[in-house]
Amino acid sequence: MQFDAAFFFAALALALVLEGLPWALAPGRTRESLRLLLDLPPQALRAGGAALIALGILAAALGICFRS
Repeated sequence: MQFDAAFFFAALALALVLEGLPWALAPGRTRESLRLLLDLPPQALRAGGAALIALGILAAALGICFRS
């Protein structure tokens, strides 16, 4: 497997855009959402994080399948 710098930086750029959107569009609501997350127990945060990781791996695998 070969490292594709253009693909890497495109993915990084997309991640930064998606991370910045809530703060740019609705900073008050984003802050409120973070406060709600602080009240969740660690187990719920771990479960949510694990689900997002699994979804990300699945999306990456699908991207690789459709690329070929």
